[in-house]
Formats: sequence, C-alpha cells, structure tokens
Amino acid sequence: MRLFALTVPSRAESSEPGAAHTTARVWGRVLAPSPREATVPSSVATARLSAARQRRSPPARAVPPSAREADGSKLKGLLDELEHIDGGRANRAALRLGELRDGRALPSLHAALANPDPRVRAGAASALGTIAQSKSRTFLESALSDRDPRVRGQAAYALSRLKDRRSTSVLVERLEHDPNAAVRYASALALGRIGDSRAIQALEHALDDGSDRVRREAVLALERSGDPMAARKVRRFVGDSARRVRIAAAVAMGLRRDRGGARLLIEHLRECDSWERPALVIALGRIGTRECAIALAKAADDPERWVRVCVLHGLAEMRAPIAAKVARAKASDRAWAVRGAAALALGRVGNRTDADLLLSLLDDPHPWPRRGAIYALGQLGIKEGLPRIRLALHEPDPEIRLAAIWALGQLEDREGVARLVQLLRTARPQFASNRPTLARGDGSVRLVSDAESRRFDALVQAIARIARSSQDPVAIRVLEDVLGSLPPGELDRPARLPTPIGAGDSSATLREFFPRVRRRRK
Repeated sequence: MRLFALTVPSRAESSEPGAAHTTARVWGRVLAPSPREATVPSSVATARLSAARQRRSPPARAVPPSAREADGSKLKGLLDELEHIDGGRANRAALRLGELRDGRALPSLHAALANPDPRVRAGAASALGTIAQSKSRTFLESALSDRDPRVRGQAAYALSRLKDRRSTSVLVERLEHDPNAAVRYASALALGRIGDSRAIQALEHALDDGSDRVRREAVLALERSGDPMAARKVRRFVGDSARRVRIAAAVAMGLRRDRGGARLLIEHLRECDSWERPALVIALGRIGTRECAIALAKAADDPERWVRVCVLHGLAEMRAPIAAKVARAKASDRAWAVRGAAALALGRVGNRTDADLLLSLLDDPHPWPRRGAIYALGQLGIKEGLPRIRLALHEPDPEIRLAAIWALGQLEDREGVARLVQLLRTARPQFASNRPTLARGDGSVRLVSDAESRRFDALVQAIARIARSSQDPVAIRVLEDVLGSLPPGELDRPARLPTPIGAGDSSATLREFFPRVRRRRK
C-alpha cells in the first residue's frame, strides 16, 4: 500500500478564513498492495481513493482494560479543554476527542457545534465524523446551515463518514446552492459515499460546476450512485480542461468496466501526460478487453515507472495471455518498483517454470522485488524456495518478514512451523491506537509500513493453515492458548492479513481460524 497526499476535508484547523480543506493523507488501493511512496502520480492516488471509498469502515477494535483506563483520564482532560476560552486550544481538544472515538464525548461535541468560535464548531464537526455514530446525524445536518463555510464543509465530510441515506436531501441542497466550492465538493463526496440514487440528478448538474474539484468529485460520486448510465455520462470528461477531472473520468469508466469507452481511453492514452497515464492504464486493465490488453502491452515500455507498474497489475488482473511474457521481461527492469510488480504479477499469471527467475529475485538489492518474489513463490506453490523463505523471517524489512510468514503458511511448511510458533508466542495484536512505523529495510527510510500491525494475524493464519494439514499438537496448543487469551472483541474483528495480488483467505475473523483446526483434530 502507498501513502498519498490528496486534497480532502481535513480534521485539521484551516489556516485561511473560508477554507474548508487542507492536505490530508489518505490510504487507498489500486489493484494490489505496493510500497508507500510520496512520489506517486495523483492519478494512482485518485484510483485508490475511489476504491477505498466504496469499502465500509471496519468495526471498532477491542481495547485492553489498561488502555480504557488511560483513555478515561485523557477524556476528562480533553472535555475540560473543549470549553477553554482560547478557540485554538478548544479546536485541538475537539480533534483529539475524535481520535479517542469515545461515545461519552458526544454530548459535549454536540454542544460545541453552538460555540461562538467557528474553529471550535469546525473541530467538533470533524470529531463527530471521526467517531461516526448515527446519533450525531441531526446535529451535523443542522451544522450544514452554519454561517462559516469551514463548519459546513466539515459537517458535510462528517456526514460522509456516517453514510446515512436520511442525509441525502440536505446534502443535495448544499451541493446545488452553497456558494462555497469547498462545501459543494464535500457534499458531492458525501453523496458519493452514501450512494443514494436520489442524488443522481444533483450530481449530473454538478458535472458542469465551475470548480474542477467539484466536477471531479461529482464524476466519482455518479459512478457510485447506482446509475446504470453513469459510464456514458462521464465519458465526455476524458477531454475535460482540468487534469483531475480527466483522471476521475478514467477511474469511473474503469470501475464500471465501460467497454464502450475503451477506445476513447486508448486514444487518450497516446497523448496524455505521465500524471494521467497510470489512471488510464488502470482503467483499461479493469475493462479487460483484448483491445485493452494490446494497448497495455504497448505501454509496458513507458518511460514512467509507475505506468509500467500499473501495466503489470492491469495485465495480471485481466489474466491476459501476454501478461506472463511481459512480467518475465520486466523482472529485470531498471526500476525496483517495476521488478516488484513483475514478481507479484508472476504469482498470478506465471507457473512453476518461473521458479528460477523468482529465486533469482530473492537476491535483488532492493527489498521490494524480494518481497514480491516471496509472495509469488507462495502463490505458485514452489516449495524449492522454502529454505530461502525461512531465512527471510530474519530480514530487517518488516514487509519481507510479513511476506515470508504468509508464504510459509501457504506452502504448509512443517519444518518452519516451530519458528512461526516461537514468533507467535511473543507477538501481540496491534490495537487501533497503534500507528504505522517506518521501515528501514535497506538502511534508509524507504516507506511507511503497516506490516507490524498485520504480523500477529498473519502468524495465526499461517500456523492454522499448517496445523490443518500436519495436525501438529504443539502448533494447535499454542493457537489455542494465544487465541484464548484475547478479549472477545479481538476474536471477532476482521483479520488483518497480507494481501498479495490475486491472493486472499476466506476467513473473516480470527475466531474462524482455530475452530477449523479443532474440527480436523477431532
């Protein structure tokens, strides 16, 4: 996964009167996980953000008792700060209350929406969106009529987090009549996340808005609105005067798999700049026609490395006949990101004859191709790589260690289960308050990684998979002890697992891993 900087409504206080937006970091996905870098074209960011918006937020994760006690004392202090006469301090307190996600703060935050300082009202609206409980809906809808555009924008964005269809009408009214472009943008974003068909007409009108940011968000929202004609309606925006709108149109057409617009995208691919080409390549990969595959194969030698990365993901996604040939050729690309994408693509479209190539990538000087090769060896079932994969458990890069855990489970490595059990004995699940850490796999800061937060779940998955086949009593007992020591909320939350391209696990929760092992044991 990559970290992107996009302009969206932020929880942070705006430094300019009348502004409701600031640069915020947004997580999203294109077609597969990849290293988080700040140099990725905004077209890829838009594609990933659009896909991320369609997913529901995961349920709150269990918090250990000690953390709850600490949060209780912190809550009291922040509630006192929220009433401070200094609007800046009260604003910061509101934002931190949102980060706690504690429902006990809701009454105070609701009251803060009537504070005379617009900074406090904006902070309270943002915090209510972060906590995202339905009881805040009516308060936020009232805040849409606030005299300050910062407050209206934050209220609209908060309603987008609630995803309540009952807010559609008030958001439509803001989109159609609000004089501030930032508020109209946030309203279009909220309507897109809600996905109510009643907003289709308003979104169509917003396609001609004077603000390119509003047009871009209207294009993406229309794609999610359920309108069967959405793809045709946004085709004309492939030639919009604003780059961000052209990118959004390509993303929408790709998500709708608009075969009728494929030729238009292919023609535009020949003349657009390097910031737009990744979005067009992704869209063509999703549409997946033979004509698209030919266009992607021609783009495999594009001078921009992120275009080549997207070509590999796109060809692997559509499983085009030429995909394996292109991936093998790009395994020796000069760019490490392309070599890593080639390895991941081979995991999906390659075969056992690629064993030597993938094993050679384990000697790549950069960690990312090594990571991709480990995932591919696991997906293709190439057990010749097991000795090297076991050694990867000791790599300094957390992303490589995570890939090795997943691959050992996928290959059902009975010899490596003892090391996995040893790691699980000392591993602990990462709670919601834990943040991604910097990975320094090659001696320098390369990426922001959440691999450590996925390690516990990956270990449980891998050991459970091996135990199902080997019925190793030690592995089963350790699984039982570790999973039995977790609070119920942790067992029932969605498992955070490694997700190489084309791979996944049918288990939805940690609780589901051990019962399978136990049933086999019986």
